[in-house]
Amino acid sequence: MKPCPYGTHRVLEPDGVMPQAAWKLDNTMEPRENELLIDVEKLNIDAASFRQISEEAGGAEEKIAEIILRTVADRGKQHNPATGSGGMLIGSVAQAGPEFPGKLSPGEKIATLVSLSLTPLRIDRILEVDKKRDQVKIQGQAILFASGIYSKLPEDLPEDFALAMLDVAGAPAQTARLVRPGDTVLIVGGGGKSGLLCLFEAKKRAGVTGRVVGASSSARGCERIRGAGLADVVVQADATRPLEFYRNVSDALEGDLADVTINCVDVPGTEMASILSTRDRGTVYFFSMATSFTAAALGAEGVGKDIQMIIGNGYTRGHAEIVLDIARQVRHLF
Repeated sequence: MKPCPYGTHRVLEPDGVMPQAAWKLDNTMEPRENELLIDVEKLNIDAASFRQISEEAGGAEEKIAEIILRTVADRGKQHNPATGSGGMLIGSVAQAGPEFPGKLSPGEKIATLVSLSLTPLRIDRILEVDKKRDQVKIQGQAILFASGIYSKLPEDLPEDFALAMLDVAGAPAQTARLVRPGDTVLIVGGGGKSGLLCLFEAKKRAGVTGRVVGASSSARGCERIRGAGLADVVVQADATRPLEFYRNVSDALEGDLADVTINCVDVPGTEMASILSTRDRGTVYFFSMATSFTAAALGAEGVGKDIQMIIGNGYTRGHAEIVLDIARQVRHLF
């Protein structure tokens, strides 16, 4: 039987589901005719997942490595069972099946733009855990399906930096799509990696007639936002305390609320802060993988908010090019 372009032929359990939803994948590193075999160098674990792993490990790098090794051994992929999220990887092309789409040569450096939660992965050895970047250097291999998207690594940016930027490429690309001139835009978690990129794009799209609000729970995050010079208003408030957060934002905007809110926070429980801080008929974009979409839907209903809520999609057409272009302009911030 010809292998499925979406990788369902790699699903071991349960039967009939897609690779992302599967509990376990076949991670034997023998590529089928429409698959790409990658020699993996680094995993960029998504922020919510890395935070959870680090907390479970008590911050110890050896324990973090053990948890990741155990997950991949159990599931055939880096799919955090607690958060349900993964991350992405960089590596070099080992072998492309004759029916794999695109033109790639052995040895070419690429970053996958699909989640590790659906990517068959084998880890032979973990070489280094980088807690500052949420990255893990490994020896291992991975399989990319025919439907999988990827980006060749740019030569003018450091690999670690390019990988970190590509991991959050969907957020600034969606911000560019959602924000219009004159909008009031709120970036929740504006002091983080994805938050700063969204601030840059929001400032550009809202223009001189718009307002951009950067919010962070920490003084350090707020200082990072101020130092970037990308926000008209900076608010220090904890998004897990929704009423307090909403009042702080409303006060800072002199009674107004956001037209567009982008939630980039990597901790759970921030849905209602985003919803309350957005005007009726406004839009909330939940980029964070820590989001409970049940809590968002039922919470908005419970407070009578008529708003559009968008599930974060890590893929937007052209998102790799968009984020790398932004990265070149804001590299000094990181």
